[in-house]
Amino acid sequence: MNKFFFYSLCALIIYAPIPLGANRIWASSSLEFFIFALFLGHLFFTLKNKQRFLAPSYSVAILAPLSITVLWLVVQMTPGLGTLLGRSFSTLSFDPSLTHIMLLKTLAFTQFAWLVFYYVNTKTLLYKFALTLLISGLFQALYATWLNLNIGMVSPIFYIPYTKEAVGSFIYKNQLANYLALCLSIGIGVLISQLSLTGSSHRVRHKIRDIASIILSTKVLIRLSLIIMIIALILTRSRMGNSAFFLALAAISVFSFFFYNRKPKYLRHLILSFFIVDLILVGAIFGVEKVKQRLMETSLASETRDEVVRDSIPMILEYPVFGTGGGSFYSSFSQYQAQAYSGFYDHAHNDYIQFAVELGLPITFLLGAMVLYCLFISLKTIVKRKTALYQGVSFGCAAAIIHMLLHATVDFSLQSPAIALLFISILSMSIIAANLKRESKRM
Repeated sequence: MNKFFFYSLCALIIYAPIPLGANRIWASSSLEFFIFALFLGHLFFTLKNKQRFLAPSYSVAILAPLSITVLWLVVQMTPGLGTLLGRSFSTLSFDPSLTHIMLLKTLAFTQFAWLVFYYVNTKTLLYKFALTLLISGLFQALYATWLNLNIGMVSPIFYIPYTKEAVGSFIYKNQLANYLALCLSIGIGVLISQLSLTGSSHRVRHKIRDIASIILSTKVLIRLSLIIMIIALILTRSRMGNSAFFLALAAISVFSFFFYNRKPKYLRHLILSFFIVDLILVGAIFGVEKVKQRLMETSLASETRDEVVRDSIPMILEYPVFGTGGGSFYSSFSQYQAQAYSGFYDHAHNDYIQFAVELGLPITFLLGAMVLYCLFISLKTIVKRKTALYQGVSFGCAAAIIHMLLHATVDFSLQSPAIALLFISILSMSIIAANLKRESKRM
């Protein structure tokens, strides 16, 4: 049964982005249903077999902030508290129905993280789970590239019209870009974990043998998968999606060059290949110049995202502690919008601002501290641990977290359930990689 639960978690990772990034109520509800059913099955199975059903103690770093957020959303929905605190409506939330939707999502994410901590409990399972993220990103990349290179073709699923920018099974190109960047980060970490600590012999016979073993190993398949994902990332034409990924990769690479414990022999060569081969050569074929052009043409005069942020600040100042209610930005922002924009904004296009508006500053800082702690733990694992897989996974987690911290300044990727689920999985992996023993005896 343990294998059933583990592979069910892997299946959910791959399924989540397929129905429009789970960014529709029916799609997110189906994801929540599967997670709730899996969690109930976990409770039934462990209690029936008199096993411990709680996640490991080190999971508190993730489960505690998420659980507090769940309780906070319940408080925001509680009738009478709004009137008690001087508001003109019964609840603290401007829109309790939307807060209820966010409550179910957050509860599902918390239970999913619980299950990840419980069932990803050996080195082998951590490796398989990381590969699942890579496979999910590869599937999205292949699907997005295929649709994008077939000009004028509608998607065979949901019949989404053709767009010049790759979107895959998502609706919004920036969300696909974010998803690919997160999967790419983990994939790079897995590949780094498979690098040899020593160089090959100078003898020709030994070099030929080493080259043959590399070609026949999984390294080549992983490297090809990463190239395909980078092609799809470039095809999204996402400015921040591309910029944030390569900036995050550069930042964590520089850190690793100096502080990586027992640095693999060809780590620098691998990292340089992503910038020389993938970004420059492959990018030149698939239009990285178009991304560069979009970056150069970006101006504050043509963008209204900064105005949305500007008009959201008064909401934070008016409700700094309790917020306007989880998920309520969609319905409450219009009351603070100073003027009409060129488009309709149902999100703040800045996750920091949206979380602060909806949940208040205390919960936003709590969730931010959780993310920063996971980044710190990942960097510490790179420096302190000696197990190659744990270090490689931590490299990928650190790059993914830095990417998300950058991308969240201009977009709302965490509002997509598929991306939020993936990111929580990555945060959980960073803690798992830091705490698993070299050879776990469990399972």
